[in-house]
Amino acid sequence: MRRSAMLLVSLALGLCVQTASAKVTESDFGKTKAGVEVKKFELTNKNGMKVRLSSRGAALIGVDVPDRDGKVADVVFGFDDVAGYESDANDYFGCTTGRYANRIAKAKFTLDGKEYKLAANNGVNHLHGGKTESLDKVVWTGVPFEKDGVSGVKFSYTSPDGQEGYPGKQDMTVTFTLNDKNELKIDYSAKSDKPTVINLTNHAYFNLGGAGSPTINDHVLKLNADNYTPVDDTLITTGEKAPVEGTPLDFRTPTAIGKRVDELTKTSALGYDHNFVINRGDAGEGELVEAAKLVDPKSGRTLTVITDQPGIQFYGGNFLKGNKGKGGKTYGHRSACCLETQVFPDSPNKQGLEGWTDCVLRPGDEYKHSCIYAFGVEK
Repeated sequence: MRRSAMLLVSLALGLCVQTASAKVTESDFGKTKAGVEVKKFELTNKNGMKVRLSSRGAALIGVDVPDRDGKVADVVFGFDDVAGYESDANDYFGCTTGRYANRIAKAKFTLDGKEYKLAANNGVNHLHGGKTESLDKVVWTGVPFEKDGVSGVKFSYTSPDGQEGYPGKQDMTVTFTLNDKNELKIDYSAKSDKPTVINLTNHAYFNLGGAGSPTINDHVLKLNADNYTPVDDTLITTGEKAPVEGTPLDFRTPTAIGKRVDELTKTSALGYDHNFVINRGDAGEGELVEAAKLVDPKSGRTLTVITDQPGIQFYGGNFLKGNKGKGGKTYGHRSACCLETQVFPDSPNKQGLEGWTDCVLRPGDEYKHSCIYAFGVEK
């Protein structure tokens, strides 16, 4: 039997597709409330690192990595089955977020002279793509692959014109790739048949001590950002860029997350929930730069975030309510953080502002975005 035919047979049977250093396993993850089957994919590299993905929301649902002593723990929040992701306990855990991640002011924007109204699902504002058919809630088509010593899954989804109020039929892919350097790369791509806006990201919650550990405040964070985008009382960016120097937002040198978080408790963000302007230096469009590094001093695990995007949202888990997740573990207040690479929040309403990000996707153009989550250890 030809190798390509053997590969198709193994995938149909839910078996492993592997080389000496790459493996993909596909299995059932349950059905949505609407009766749609959801698939789970597990990627493994030669180091034994494992990454789990769900076709609902093209979501990152688990990452197993070793600590300095070789002890493995899952460092990403999530649930044991699809039912958890459809419950009120789900705070966008690990999902592909969009069509427009983050906030859009007053749930509307104007493009080429036409106003588009979106769902107001965060007070008067629009958050993370909408209420019922945002990208985190739909089931994507996942195709596993292995090649050149890496394993991965390519998810695809077509969002119809007008879905959640956004113009244009939008064809999207999100590709997760795991290599033997313990790097998980996420590549986003999209095309539209009408002018539209777009901002895709992944909303994974990380605790490098292991998901379910009680706090993220003992983690040490470094952000490659001299500036951030200030927000108003409803967490909408003002259109300014402000220096982090002299503020609790200065993570240019490695700093414990909890060291200054109390200075922000009485702000509208209730802690850290801010977009930072990544220092890109001489890097050109599409070139990757290091945006952040997170370290857990207790376990020695590290996470380096590398991206081609202009911004990164650092969220410190201020709104986590103590709901139960995988294995019955409690996801408490400030027990994880998100590091979401993206364009600046509310860019649809700030087009034309000097130094602001372009979020418009037009027919014939292609949206692309790459992010690498690189895991390691410090002794």
